[in-house]
Amino acid sequence: MFDHSKIEKNSILMLIGILIVVSIGGIVEIAPLFYLESTIEKVRGMRPYTPLELAGRNIYIREGCYNCHSQMVRPFRDEIERYGPYSLAAESMYDHPFQWGSKRTGPDLARVGGKYSDDWHREHMINPRAVVPESVMPGYSFLMDAPVRIAGFAGHLAANRAVGVPYTDAMIAATETDMAAQVDPDGDGAEALVKRYPKAQVRDFDGRPGKPSEMDALIAYLQMLGTLVDFSAYKAQENLR
Repeated sequence: MFDHSKIEKNSILMLIGILIVVSIGGIVEIAPLFYLESTIEKVRGMRPYTPLELAGRNIYIREGCYNCHSQMVRPFRDEIERYGPYSLAAESMYDHPFQWGSKRTGPDLARVGGKYSDDWHREHMINPRAVVPESVMPGYSFLMDAPVRIAGFAGHLAANRAVGVPYTDAMIAATETDMAAQVDPDGDGAEALVKRYPKAQVRDFDGRPGKPSEMDALIAYLQMLGTLVDFSAYKAQENLR
């Protein structure tokens, strides 16, 4: 049997031993990553945010919504039964920064898309207690009258492309028309928008026709959350393994 007493009584030998063990463990963990194209498993349905959704996400971050709402359903039975399928890494692959959160004063929003109507979201933003009496959320009625900054927003898409989001030149060039088209279902640009961004929802989100407001953008973002991944296809893929 190996006598550990010599190592335990000699700090230099102990330090060398620790460095050797940590080095071996680090190599075992890190080396395989150099042979992988990506550590994120691709799933069907994921796409970059539309310009309006991205603007809504920026508003979500600006107003600190992440402080009270997480966007990560953990793989526990109680969470899956309440919120839906657990979150996949691929669902956050275009998030800079991600919105997993660390606290839930309000419910998780990873699967909130389509759960409530646009009218519900609008009233909830204007006066939260009108739809959720016990809510402690502040009101955001000013979003109705705040226009979305459209001019120059193409630069934000270009910045996201620089960090790996697959926005094409065509997407960036059409930024301003796409932002206006997403709130105008009868306009000429709606069809082209949906071709560029499959499953993009096109409608007047804030109930006020015209140029997109910050309320339009925020609701468009919320209504998209959790709606892109085809979980039926993902489950079938998992069952084949």
